[in-house]
Parts: sequence; C-alpha cells; structure tokens
Amino acid sequence: MQLPKIIQGGMGVAISDWKLAKTVSNLGSLGVVSGTGIANILIARLMSGDAGGHIRRAMTNFPIQEPILNIINKYYRPSDDSKKITFKRPQMWQFKPSKALTELTVVANFVEVFLAREGHDRPVGLNLLEKIQFPTVASLYGAMLAGVTVIVMGAGIPDQIPVILDDLSQHKSTEHRIFVHGGSVADNFHISFEPEQLFPGITKLTGPLQRPYFLPIVSSDILAKALIKKTNGNLDGFIIEAPWAGGHNAPPRGQVQLNDRGEPMYGDRDTINLTKFKDLGFPFWLAGGYDNPEKLKFAMDSGASGIQVGTAFAFCDESGLIPQLKQQVIDQVLAGQIDIRTDPRISPTGFPFKVVQLSNTVSDKNILNERDRLCDHGLLRQVKKDADGKMIFFCPAEPAKQYLSKGGEESDLLGRSCLCNNLIASAGFPQTRLDGYTEAPLVTAGDGITGIGKFIPSGKTHYTAKDVLNYIELV
Repeated sequence: MQLPKIIQGGMGVAISDWKLAKTVSNLGSLGVVSGTGIANILIARLMSGDAGGHIRRAMTNFPIQEPILNIINKYYRPSDDSKKITFKRPQMWQFKPSKALTELTVVANFVEVFLAREGHDRPVGLNLLEKIQFPTVASLYGAMLAGVTVIVMGAGIPDQIPVILDDLSQHKSTEHRIFVHGGSVADNFHISFEPEQLFPGITKLTGPLQRPYFLPIVSSDILAKALIKKTNGNLDGFIIEAPWAGGHNAPPRGQVQLNDRGEPMYGDRDTINLTKFKDLGFPFWLAGGYDNPEKLKFAMDSGASGIQVGTAFAFCDESGLIPQLKQQVIDQVLAGQIDIRTDPRISPTGFPFKVVQLSNTVSDKNILNERDRLCDHGLLRQVKKDADGKMIFFCPAEPAKQYLSKGGEESDLLGRSCLCNNLIASAGFPQTRLDGYTEAPLVTAGDGITGIGKFIPSGKTHYTAKDVLNYIELV
C-alpha cells in the first residue's frame, strides 16, 4: 500500500466534511471524511436548502434513483434564512432497522465520499467509530459505492471490519455483531445487511466494488497485536493515536486517577512503544501532536509511514466547523488564552473526551446544566440484555427518569452531555426544538491547539489546509 505520508484526521460530526477532504486530497495528502452521524447531517443540509446544490448533484450519481427521490421528497426544503429550523429526525437504529433508515445511511455516506472524490483521482478515506456500531455496515457500503480508498476506524476494537469489507466488495450479504451488555458471543446479537435485497440489481449495475484499505486506530501495540490475531492479519496498517489527540481518547490503562483539574492521568503504561510496532511488520502512522516538520521527521525516522493530523485541519478555512467558532478559537490561541480539558464525564460513551473551553458552548457548566435532557439522535446509545432477555437501549445523556427506569445508576448521569446534538450544532446545524430551545455547540481539539497560530500567514487571522501542509512539509 502506498498512501501519502500525511493523513488528515477524520473529525466528526461533519468537521472533516467533503470540502476539507477534497482539498487535502487534491494537495497530495489523504483527505478523510467523517461518516459519524452523516445521515443526520444529510437531512439538515437538505432541509437548509442544499446550498450550491452539491448534495442533490451527488445524489443523481447514486446507482439507483428510487430511494433518492424518496429522500429528496421527504427532506428537501428551499432555503429560508429568516427562521431557525426544527430538523426532522430519522428513526433510531434497532437490530432490525427500517429500509428507509438503511437507505438514508447508505446514500449519506455515498454523497460525502462522492463529493470528496469529485474532479480528481486521488485517494479519499472514511472515518467511523466502533462505538457507533449499528450504522457501520450501511455506512461502509455507501462509501464503497462512491469509491472510497481507505477506511479509518477507532474508539473500540473493530475486528469485524475486514470480513465485512470483503463481503461488501462482492455485494454479499453480511452482518455486524453488536456488543450487548450482559450478552455473550453465543447470543450472536447482530445487524444484517443484504445489498441486493436493499437495492435490487445493484450488483449488475456497478459490478464488484473496490475493496478499501483498512487502518484501525490503536493506542498500544497490545491492541494492535489483538487485532492482527482476530483478523488473521487482514488489515493494512495502523494509526497510533496518543492521548493528547482530540475527540475521544482511550482511557488510561489500569486504575484511573484524576489530576487537580479532574482530568485522567496517563502514565508509563500508556507510553507507545514504536519498536514493538515496527516489529509487527505493518505500516503505521503516528497521531496526536505531530503537526510540525520535526515530528514528521521523527515519525519517519522511527519507521512510520507518516503521520495523521487532525486539530490543525479542524480550524482551517475548509473545515466544517462554523466560522464563528473557528475565529473564536484562533483569537484565543493568538492571545495565549486558549484552554482545553480532557473531560472524563461529558461523553456518554465513558471514554475521556477533550473539550475546548469556550463561552456560549457546552464547556460552560451553566449551559450544560440548563439544558433539558433529550435523546433524539440516539447514535451513542448502548444496549443491554435484562434478566428476561429483553434488549434495552440506554444512554447516560438521556432524560434522567428514563435512564433510571432502565436500571441506570444516578451517578452515571453527572456531567454527561448529548454529544450528538452538541457536535452537529458545531457543524452549523443546531436543532431548534418546538419549544424554541436551540442546542448549544461543543468544540473538541487535541492539545496541539495551543500551537495552531504557526499556520497563520503573516498579516492574516485565519489559515487554509494548504498552509498546514506547507508548514508541516516545509514546502
């Protein structure tokens, strides 16, 4: 496998959108779109008028048009900037999802990858989270129909993905085993996906699909070895992510201890052993604080194929983060006032999550505590099996009474936020509820956010993806 030495991080929700990925790929690196929550983003874009007509243009290239017409008829609305929008919500995922939800997810991922690839022949990647299992197969299939080159996946142990990619490349029926609290492997809780049943005739229309490369994101050689064993080596390399990267971080190994700011403390057991990674014999890229030429050189000298860079691209002109938040962050960075906290509580997943401390965002505890709890996306819901064998969907960010009625502990509720709504708001599509409440955004970044001022050209207050690559590669 020959991939560019710089991989742009896949940042959700819709921060690594098609515009950013297309720009980065055109510049000779690997642009990556985020597939996290992309079906909800597709709805929001259509209901917001589809500025530029890009979404509908991409949809006309989908191999079968019947589901496209249904989606447009259901969600497209001409733009009306004079009022806030209450976006429609798709059904939440279940073990037997509706055909409409599955089609929507396939199409949304197709659109994002198609637009990122449009007009050039360079590779484009898709980033997904193992923590969000239910839409995974539909997301992969949509991206593959659009010709995605690389799948990047973290936030868990994605050991089932290689076989699923093999199946989907031949339009074969496949399944994804779903983790269920209280269940076992013998239970075989899974979600099935049948391409020909969903899209009759798709095999003849498209022929075999390109089987993308698979790069799982790992935080240790131990996890890498486990993935190699479980996949029989059917993967193409690793992205090794340090705990100072943005978004969700792997929790510290062993007993978790917090510092005086309430952040998880990482120790010697969390140190990445690059020699052991080299010995595995797979290509690898280093991530988390590698946004400068010195670190790129260090990575290459250590045997890496390159680096992954996220935070630097999150605040460039082409990213999907709303411009006001970008400028607010950049202004605070330049003033030496930026602050970021690794919050062990805010994510319903239980993983530590990095939060930039900004006014008018959920990092403000008053804004967090004033929000009436509501779970209307359900992307981060987990599943458990009760004593009667019933499947119960739950999320620590859902309404307290609802969560407690499912057997949840009150202590699990403290400090949680609805990352689904928060991150979608950060991408410019805040939900306005029927009672008039508008969801607040949340901004995440890696510890390297303090240094993004180095990408800003003299005399300017913002920067582009090209500025980032020029600086890192010293072009």
